[in-house]
Amino acid sequence: MDVREGGYGDPKGVRGQLPSCSRQPFAQGFEAEPAETPAPGESEGRGGHRALERAEVAFAQKGAQKEGRTIAFADQSGFYLLPMVVRTYVPVGKTPVLKEKLTRDHLSAMSAITLEGKLYMMEQERSFKGEDAVRFLKHLLRQIPGKLLVVIWDGSPIHRGGAVKDFLTSGAASRLKLEQLPGYAPDLNPEEGVWKHLKCVELKNLCCESLTELKVELRKAKERLRHKREVILGCIRQPGFEV
Repeated sequence: MDVREGGYGDPKGVRGQLPSCSRQPFAQGFEAEPAETPAPGESEGRGGHRALERAEVAFAQKGAQKEGRTIAFADQSGFYLLPMVVRTYVPVGKTPVLKEKLTRDHLSAMSAITLEGKLYMMEQERSFKGEDAVRFLKHLLRQIPGKLLVVIWDGSPIHRGGAVKDFLTSGAASRLKLEQLPGYAPDLNPEEGVWKHLKCVELKNLCCESLTELKVELRKAKERLRHKREVILGCIRQPGFEV
């Protein structure tokens, strides 16, 4: 092998011919060991097996449908004053310039979508806490008709905190059931598609001067998405769920 200019060659006394015993087929130098099967209850990795996790959520979905429950996938996200920059159409030679204010101010939003293609959302100017999660659950119970409701969301601490547990034990459990998505599996939550559509389609390249202006634009974007039922249903189909 040629040494590049300025590189290092073999140290003196090291370079030489390999002994004949070293020249053996590569595969003979290793032994294949059978993979260890994890004990029952142990995860196969940080994210686990996606197919099994998806089947587990689908099983819960079918069980809820048989019981006549309304199923809603829920999640929360943040919307910043900084624009979500995406490609766009402009006249040739005229690069678009976005003038924005460098800040971490943002709105926190919590949303839920149902298998019927309906969207429910609330937003506020601070991070969500357990009490806010309870307020959102109460909002769903008021807005979604029917006796039984299943909310499927992730294992966020605000979803498992004392405020939510107290709400269930106070009588909400008679109509509300909470199901938790597998850990480290955001791709199994259809709400991820809702956030992506809002940020990268409805609010793309948008620069807002204040949280008040951002709240107005977010509510407009939410209303536009509510009229795009196929987009919402597509977000549910993306992880492999039936609608």
